[in-house]
Amino acid sequence: MSENNPQQTTRTAPARGRGVDGFFRITERGSTVEREVRGGVVTFLTMAYIVVLNPIILLGGTDMNGELLAGGDFAAISAATALAAGVLTILMGVVANYPLALATGLGLNAFVTFSIASQMTWADAMGLVVIEGLIILVLVLTGFREAVFRAVPAALKVAISVGIGLFLTIIGLVDAGFVRRIPDAAETTVPVQLGPAGQLAGWPVLVFCLGLALVFSLYALRVRGAILISILTMTVVAIVVERVAQVGPAFSEAGYNPTGWGLKVPALPDELIALPDLQLIGEFNLLGSWENAGIVVAALFVFTLLLADFFDTLGTMTAVGAEAGLLDEEGNPPNTKRILVVDSVAAAVGGAASVSSNTSYIESASGVAEGARTGLASVVTGLLFLLTMFFSPLVNTIPSEAAVPALVLVGFLMMQQVRGIDWNDLEIAIPAFLTIVLMPFTYSITVGIGAGFLAFVLLKLVRGKPGAVHPLMWVVAGLFVIYFAINPITAWLT
Repeated sequence: MSENNPQQTTRTAPARGRGVDGFFRITERGSTVEREVRGGVVTFLTMAYIVVLNPIILLGGTDMNGELLAGGDFAAISAATALAAGVLTILMGVVANYPLALATGLGLNAFVTFSIASQMTWADAMGLVVIEGLIILVLVLTGFREAVFRAVPAALKVAISVGIGLFLTIIGLVDAGFVRRIPDAAETTVPVQLGPAGQLAGWPVLVFCLGLALVFSLYALRVRGAILISILTMTVVAIVVERVAQVGPAFSEAGYNPTGWGLKVPALPDELIALPDLQLIGEFNLLGSWENAGIVVAALFVFTLLLADFFDTLGTMTAVGAEAGLLDEEGNPPNTKRILVVDSVAAAVGGAASVSSNTSYIESASGVAEGARTGLASVVTGLLFLLTMFFSPLVNTIPSEAAVPALVLVGFLMMQQVRGIDWNDLEIAIPAFLTIVLMPFTYSITVGIGAGFLAFVLLKLVRGKPGAVHPLMWVVAGLFVIYFAINPITAWLT
């Protein structure tokens, strides 16, 4: 993506056309229908992996009752993911006329899975996502977003993204069997190791390694759709490997096979096309989380979701606008409020569809690079997402070993943001460091964010700069103190 062209060059706009051209202002923005269609297709290809990746992440954890989302139905989660992405991306195109696509947010889905759902039911967790989306919508409509934006230092926002990237990376490595938990970790020097016995073993991990090599190679060669190509290619390889080697599952009635397939055994589907399973739509509970996790914990979860969702959108829409040359003299894209409104609605819709918060995707810049300048490109992308709902049998054949290399690549991409942290400023470097390392090391996004916020407030206080801390940060730091001490506080109160 170009880092130049931060603002649109002043020029005389072409006259507005009629019909589709006039509605989307295609000619006025210096584009053509053909470019918009091509850009929409390219954007879809670069982010279609979410239809596969989101189910893998959401099925990586269980709720407080030990239940998997949708009972472990991969195809149902995939269909709901595609439906939400399709409808919301079309809405962005029609309402905001902006070449921006939306889908389940990476990092946000991991937070919902591993931090929120583990302390309540899946319906409760998705209810919190709905609440978060509604709060963002109110913030947008009231103009309160500037206050929220100023509350958290920019470097801490960067650290949160980087930490989530590392967290996704360790999830991918563990799910692939490349990194293994050591059952008797208390009696060993390290808690994790390479492979089942300190070395790699088994066909599934080979599929992962080949997939990792492929996705990084394609990305380095700047091949559009690198993640999707890698997932599809390695799925074919996995099906062939299973047909020849008869590896079988890692967990079965016969016991545990350390060199078996983790999530599912790859095999050709009985059918290619099927009606989508939309059982997850509407499966959310707005108030259950407050009863199961408590008001303080639920409020922290909502704030964390809001923080990540809200700031990601501001950065994404600005970056895409800069690439398209659509920003005004103050660096704002056209129809800013409409863009933010649609994105806020997307967060709530993602929860209502039980697929986690939906948000704007930076991959939209790939479509802009192909010429997209209007919402028509988003409409094309959205229609393609809706079409994928009918190919759930194909999606359901993908083993985790073929898909999780994408998590490692996403981790790398998110890690690149670390350059936005001033490591010479200890008042921000130490909190950022704790935020980044504690997410993967504790397997908890919440812990990383909480430690970073507390460290930031503490260092400002001990260095005599309490006035430099936004009042909202004091409130949040206090909530995190309660969060970390919730067990002794609960014991004391009871």
